[in-house]
Amino acid sequence: MVISNEKVVSLTYQLKVDGKEVETVKEDKPLVFLYGAGQMLPKFEENLEGLKAGDEFKFDIACDDAYGKATDEAVLDLPKDIFEVEGKIEEGLLQEGNVIPMQNNEGQKFNGVVMEVKDDAVKMDFNHPLAGDDLSFTGKVLEVRDATKEETEHGHAH
Repeated sequence: MVISNEKVVSLTYQLKVDGKEVETVKEDKPLVFLYGAGQMLPKFEENLEGLKAGDEFKFDIACDDAYGKATDEAVLDLPKDIFEVEGKIEEGLLQEGNVIPMQNNEGQKFNGVVMEVKDDAVKMDFNHPLAGDDLSFTGKVLEVRDATKEETEHGHAH
């Protein structure tokens, strides 16, 4: 069975940026996803299409096809009081380099990195951590199977 839409794919991989290991997914906890459901980078899926269990892969994804370039528009000054819970800011929360899970008015979730803490504002960087980076993947396809009806309805592997 080959990787195509509505297949559940299990694989291992190593991700490198500029020759340095960024992430490794091993056989004991493989990446499992529903191919074609929009969970993965489109170019990631494109490079896997047609492979089958046992196949090894190696490919690069250019920055523009991955997470794009870092932009100044993703760096924002937010009012300090939005970090308050019951009138207080948690001790140690607003420290440079901390990653804070946030949510916009539409309920979309994303992470921001604290860049600077000012008297009344916090400068946050909402660029993806890999924005601006070319990605290099190597790995192996462990399993390819048909998705269940429930998986295709829910849009993810169970």
